[in-house]
Amino acid sequence: MAEQDTPPPTITTMKIPIIKKGDYDIWRMRMRDQSGPSAPPVLKTAKQLAAKRNQERVKSILLLAIPDEYLLKFHNVPDAKSLCAAIKSRFGGNEESKKMQRNVLKHQFEIFTTTPNESLDKAYDRFQKLISQLEVHAAPVSKEDINQKFLRSLPPSWSQIALIMRNKPDIDQTDIDDLYIEATSNNRS
Repeated sequence: MAEQDTPPPTITTMKIPIIKKGDYDIWRMRMRDQSGPSAPPVLKTAKQLAAKRNQERVKSILLLAIPDEYLLKFHNVPDAKSLCAAIKSRFGGNEESKKMQRNVLKHQFEIFTTTPNESLDKAYDRFQKLISQLEVHAAPVSKEDINQKFLRSLPPSWSQIALIMRNKPDIDQTDIDDLYIEATSNNRS
């Protein structure tokens, strides 16, 4: 049975880039990427044609992820594999920059505090984002350190709840999400 060609993207399945004043060239590139090649490639088999279309789709998706200010540099990269390598080279950083980023994140963890006007939800979201970034950058923190840091960072109005939570016997093994839920439920009591 012959492989069926995937139909071209339709308006309902495509993400149409918004044109901004002064960015016509970038917009035109993105639109060209969305619509596929301008002329069908000359290939011998349906399998080769399908592979070529898939390669173009992947490249198009990668180009959509690149910020506009870098798009011109990456647009002429010939294929998706080369584009991935170019993106990694530009945005991935070297070992020294990764180490510096880990150190910055560790420092942010050490000095993390909530502000007096910040809601617990917003503080928790900021803290979760910081924990996720530490994990992504291969600098994970123990549950015990996460929980203790979060409880110490709470504003003075939460001091009674933080004290109760800190003295729980299983605090070192509690997940931060469970700790947050328990802390907020204790505050309502």
